Amino acid sequence: MKVIVDNKIPYIKGLIETLADEVIYLPGKDFTPEVVKEADALIIRTRTLCNRQLLEGSKVQFIGTATIGFDHIDTKYCQEAGITWNNCPGCNAGAVEQYVHAVLLLLQQEKGLQLKRACLGIVGVGHVGERIRRMAERIGMKVLLNDPPRANAGEQGFTSLDTLAEQCDILTFHTPLIREGKSKTFLLANRTFFQQLQRKPYLLNTSRGEVVETEALLNALNTGAVAGAVIDVWENEPHINRKLLDKVFIGTPHIAGYSADGKANATRMVLEAFCRFFHKPMNFHLTLPEVSRQSLSGDENLQLLQQYNPHTDCDHLRAHPELFEQLRGDYPLRRE
Repeated sequence: MKVIVDNKIPYIKGLIETLADEVIYLPGKDFTPEVVKEADALIIRTRTLCNRQLLEGSKVQFIGTATIGFDHIDTKYCQEAGITWNNCPGCNAGAVEQYVHAVLLLLQQEKGLQLKRACLGIVGVGHVGERIRRMAERIGMKVLLNDPPRANAGEQGFTSLDTLAEQCDILTFHTPLIREGKSKTFLLANRTFFQQLQRKPYLLNTSRGEVVETEALLNALNTGAVAGAVIDVWENEPHINRKLLDKVFIGTPHIAGYSADGKANATRMVLEAFCRFFHKPMNFHLTLPEVSRQSLSGDENLQLLQQYNPHTDCDHLRAHPELFEQLRGDYPLRRE
């Protein structure tokens, strides 16, 4: 059995070799039709577009993406071709919670936003959005939730995007990228959306870059329709808009979910899916070393910012925006 693996997936080397006869590691962008033609399985990240162009005529039976999102997989073609695919829902939810929590504390410290008096609007309440909800309520924030697919399925507790635009001081996006249909999220935050905002909120996007329209956000920042923005995911990555990077409160290179814990979860989940599909025993063991927290402050908020402060990643990106992909690919995974 031949498996091709994205060479930026951590903790997988030495484990997948016990499950396959031949393993090839490549950068995600180097998966070509010629390369994958004789492969039985692909283990990828978001940088590999798995569509008819890549897969037609190949032996590929299984695709595992070590990510929550799967908009880089043409699921319709996979169904036609009889290719099974798996993503890793919730794998990095803890890491994104850590990132958003740190951002909220920085907004309070540096922008004077009183979190216990603020209203947080969460757009997209899946694994990640649910973690954000629990964290925000724990620190005393009022929380409004928007998730049309869940609301349309009859679940309670959700409200409209218009209500969030009217009442929220902070809006944070955690939706998948859906390009068409009833629950479309492509350019969800567009010029019309920004014109509806009532409270000059801060906007956070850690979902997908194409959920927020860049030019509309720039205009909203310039006119004061939003007080500021925190952007981890960008349109046209890795060729991000430099003007937007200069304008945002914090801008980072798509690393909100990049903790060692989250990456280990994803690798474990994708290997488990691989084993289930190919009827392999799950004999692998993936463990991370214990982290010493003895030198951290006793104050929970200070402790969190000692563990992770997104300003550091923002400084690195602002210094070298042309290295977006390298900063992301070689990111020193933090602990939660």
